[in-house]
Parts: sequence; structure tokens; C-alpha cells
Amino acid sequence: MKRMKRMKDKSLPLKKGETIDLQISGMTHGGDGVGRFRGLAVFVPGTVPGDTILAEVVDLKRNYARGRLLEITGCSPGRCEPECANFSTCGGCRLQHVDYTEQLKLKTGLVRDSLARIAGLHEAAVHATLGMNQPWHYRNKAHFQVEERDGKFKLGFYEEGSHKLTAFFNDSLHSGCLLVARELNGLASVIENLLNKHGGPPEITGKQSPFFRHIVLRRAFDTGEMMAVLVTGSRKWSQEKAFVRDLMSLQPDLTSLVRSINDGLAGVVLGRENRVLAGQKCITDKLGDLTFRISPSSFYQVNPEQTLVLYRKALEYASLTGVETVVDAYCGIGTIALFLAGYAKKVHGVEAVSGAVKDARSNALLNKIDNVEFLTGEVEKLLPNLAAGGFNPDLVVLDPPRRGCARETLDAVVEMRTPRVVYVSCNPGTLARDIGYLTEKGYSLKEVQPVDMFPWTAHVEAAVLLQRVER
Repeated sequence: MKRMKRMKDKSLPLKKGETIDLQISGMTHGGDGVGRFRGLAVFVPGTVPGDTILAEVVDLKRNYARGRLLEITGCSPGRCEPECANFSTCGGCRLQHVDYTEQLKLKTGLVRDSLARIAGLHEAAVHATLGMNQPWHYRNKAHFQVEERDGKFKLGFYEEGSHKLTAFFNDSLHSGCLLVARELNGLASVIENLLNKHGGPPEITGKQSPFFRHIVLRRAFDTGEMMAVLVTGSRKWSQEKAFVRDLMSLQPDLTSLVRSINDGLAGVVLGRENRVLAGQKCITDKLGDLTFRISPSSFYQVNPEQTLVLYRKALEYASLTGVETVVDAYCGIGTIALFLAGYAKKVHGVEAVSGAVKDARSNALLNKIDNVEFLTGEVEKLLPNLAAGGFNPDLVVLDPPRRGCARETLDAVVEMRTPRVVYVSCNPGTLARDIGYLTEKGYSLKEVQPVDMFPWTAHVEAAVLLQRVER
């Protein structure tokens, strides 16, 4: 077996540690440039389609290799200088070295290529990605890690694939994240200064069991209301009241200050207990004509401007006339369901997370919408049950997480003979897989509209229209 493996290794056109010339011809879903060396795909972070480079082979597999950029010997016309001083270390926005217009073209290509390669839909009508006029400071939520370093607290993001913190508020060069709302960057800087003033004695902030873990900030773009959530351990914080007093004095526009108690696993951000330290327990925002209350644990789209673009396209594809029965699968806090309710006879939202369903029902009451029903349960179980009971909606909206839809969900859509399906996707790969399955089961892909919800990252969302083909 070992001899066979060695023989296979010898057949590869590269060796680990080798330096190669490479022409970058494409981009992966993770934002790495990709080129081919003697037929083998080589992925190289920090490169742009159109670059010619020197790269060192750092990892070698049977079907691909990974490289480290050594030198750019020829620049792509789509390359630009990153705006952020932390770009090379943070890893949060992988495409800051790519001109924004070029990013939109690349994202359109990712969606088109996925549908062709995975679903065999080579002639799919994929429109150009809809981008932003001002693609900076669009995030209405920021999650900062807290680290004690050399006796001082720092706020920042962990570098990609590590627990090494990139601090954002050290000096004039690090004045916050360029994707985060300016008001939240300012709030984070104030909180960092106050943690260093009121952080407590060493026994509370010891390295073996950090007391301060995360700072989660939210801002409602329409109302301007802001929320700060301090995620801490459960022990007593002797200077808590002094911290609250100073923060509310310096940030009088802070609507909600919450302490979330979390002594659990490091991978979980918010704890089970949230204590309101000042202000209200929620903030309120508007999305179009709808109002939403946002709690510390609420899921809410982080780019409201582009969310409206995406939802309006989904509404256009839905083609509702006021007489339809609609299912919104993976409905979350009900944003799409409530968005569609004004144009349909009845909307049924289905969601596995009970807290999200509670928020959805509250938001329906807040907006005085009474033609929506929210069901708690796994979509892949509830939808087949509805299908088995003879339920036949006029429209199903699928808005799954990145892993896409379970096969049981898609089979239920087919069994219900739903004439129109709108799929809202955040992952071109699983989108293509699911669309490919539905087209095999009697649906026709009409059109696809990619939307850039996360400029300067490799992520792309899309709204897709499918219609059942009657045979």
C-alpha cells in the first residue's frame, strides 16, 4: 500500500516546496485565486484572475495543490490596493485586493459556474450581480473578541484559522473595521477604553478563565438605535456599575446595554441568561414598511440595504396577486414571510429554532399582520407531513442555511406539486445541487439574480425562480 502511494505521488506534476510560475485564471468559492500547472489545479490566496505569479507549493493532494504567493510578475487589471491596514492579517474580507466592479463579475461567474458544473445547467439565465453604490461600513452587527494582552484589554477579530487577535483600536491606523458601521466602530473603541478602566481585579480577568469573552454590537440602520452585549463569565464584576455609568454617559445614544452570562464552551458566543444593564432589552429597526424588534439573540440580516434588494427580487419572482397560499421554509424571525404577507392570502412560516419562531410571532403582532402562521419544527420533517396531508401551496420559498435543503424538503415540494418555487441562497454550491435535483423532478429554472450582500468577501447570495413543468 505504501509503495502504491509513493508511485502515485511520483506521477504528480509538482513537489511540495517547489516554486512555480502560474497564470491565475479563476477564483474559488473561498476567494482564492486558482490556476493550472500541467493540468493540476493550484489554489493561491491573495491572487486575482489575470495575475501571473511565482508561488511556492505548500500543500499537495492528488487532485489539487495549494500555493503561497511569492511574487506578482504580472498584475491583473482587476487588482487594486487594499484599503484596510489589517487586510494581510485579519482574513475577514478576502477580496479587498480585487476592484469592486471585478468582484461583482467574479461573483456572477461563481453562480453561473456552479450551476453549470454541479447541476449541468450550462444555459442558465444568470443576471449580473447587483452591488452597492457605497460598499463600505454596511454591517449593522459586529462581533469582537476580547483578549487581555500585556495587562490591557484589546478588541478585535481572530485571524483566519487561528486564535491570534487582530486588534482594531490601537492607533490611528487601526480605527475599526471598514465593513462595520462607523457608529459601531466608535462604540467598540469606547468600550475597549472603559474595559481597561473598569475591567476588574486580576483574579477576575485571569488568563486561565477569561471573564470578558466577546462584545457583540448592533445598530438599526433606519432608527439609529444601538445595542451592546457584553459576554462575560458569571462571577461578580465589582466595577460593573461604574462601567455602565461611564458608558451611558459617553454614549447617550446607546439604546440597550446587556450582559450575557456564558460560562460554557468557547465556541458558543451568547449565554442563556441576558441581564439588561441599561436601557431596553431590544432595539427596533425598519425593513421597507415593516418594523422588527431585535434582541441579543435575534437573527437579522447584517446588510439591510442589500437585504431589501434581495427580498424585492424574491417578491418579484413570487408574482403574488393576493389569492395565493405561500410556504416560507427556514423562515427565521419571519422577515421574508412578513414581507410576502401583504401580497398573499396566507403565509405559513416553518422554522426549527423556537426562539426565532417566538420573534417571528412577535414581529407579526408588531406589524399587525394576521395572515401569517409560524410553525416550529425541522423543515425536512414538517414539510413532508404537510405534503402527506394533501397540502398544496401556490408558492414555496426556500431560504436554507449554507448547507442547503435536505432531500426530504425538496421531495416534499415535488410531492405538493408546487407550481412556483423561489429559492433564496447564500451558497452557490448547495444552490446548484438543490436546483439540479428539482430540475430532474419536473421544475424549470427560469432565472437567477445574484446579490452582493457582503462586499469585499467571497460570499454571494442569489434569488432563483423555478416553475413546475406540467407534463
